[in-house]
Amino acid sequence: MPAELASKTCVPCRGGVPPLKGKELADLHRQLPEWAHWKVVNEHHITRAFSFPDFRKALDFVNRVGEVAEEQGHHPDILLTWGKAEITLWTHKVDGLTESDFIMAAKIDKLYGA
Repeated sequence: MPAELASKTCVPCRGGVPPLKGKELADLHRQLPEWAHWKVVNEHHITRAFSFPDFRKALDFVNRVGEVAEEQGHHPDILLTWGKAEITLWTHKVDGLTESDFIMAAKIDKLYGA
């Protein structure tokens, strides 16, 4: 059985590798603990909205996501609004999705559940 995504480390991408597509992409997507909440958009990026009771809790979550992003060297786009944080991930160097995007998504899911 493959290692749980959240226990893996994001790998810096230097480009030159093709982004994930098709079955390989779908298989990795289904490995996410909360895969049904993450939407794959045009096989290019993944996105998920997280809900909170107020702005402060959403901000706290975003700050924790930022800490993990810095540790992993893999940085999502984050939209913060009152009671909501929307996370979008893709690997810019390949203009699409890599395993690191799913690793980061799994780590973010763990933060949300913490």
